[in-house]
Parts: sequence; C-alpha cells; structure tokens
Amino acid sequence: MPCPNSARERSVTIGFRVTPEQARRIDLMARTSGMTKQDYLYSRALGEEVVVRPDVRAYKMLRDEMGRVYRELRRIRSAKEVDEGLAWTVGFLARKFAAMRGGEEPSDVEREDALIFGISRR
Repeated sequence: MPCPNSARERSVTIGFRVTPEQARRIDLMARTSGMTKQDYLYSRALGEEVVVRPDVRAYKMLRDEMGRVYRELRRIRSAKEVDEGLAWTVGFLARKFAAMRGGEEPSDVEREDALIFGISRR
C-alpha cells in the first residue's frame, strides 16, 4: 500500500516538458552517470557534481551507444551532413570515454591536424 503524500519526505512533484531530442540527451547522460534519471536531474538542478564511476554496466551502455553512433555515421557518410543531435552525442560520448580512460590523449585526427598546421614554408 503506497504511503500517503503527507508522510513522504519528498511530497512535492515538479514536472516539465522537453523535446524528444532533449529527452534522449537527458536519458543518455543519466545512463552514463550510472544514476537514475531522477537522481541525475536532482544533482544537476541543485548544482551538485555528477561523478561517473566506471563499471561494467556503464561500459556496456557506452559501447552499445557508440555502436549506434558508428552505424549512423556509416549510413550518412555520403550525405556529408551530421545532424545536431548526433554531433552532440558523439562529443558527449567522446568526453565520457576520455574521462574513463584517465588522460586525454590527442586523437589521430588531432595529431594529423597538428602536423598539417605545423608545417612551415621555407
């Protein structure tokens, strides 16, 4: 039998509407944090730090999400255009993987860019 609202510590309900893309982003951020969506939103709304503790479940979720992103990128490779939602997801997941790895090492693309832009004329 549910507890009556007067006996609850959390007796106030706060609700808000988001777009489907915003909902997808919130879901992804909550899943990667290892927190429930409710706890994740509490922490973010109250300005508390969200610390991701890498575990097998978070790794599998990130792996699966990266697989989805990879399939989408292969599908649109010829279109030469990436929608804003996919670009955000790629950046978000890249930062999470870098944080799980520990140090930030430059990617192959960043290394190539540094070589190209570092070339001087004689």
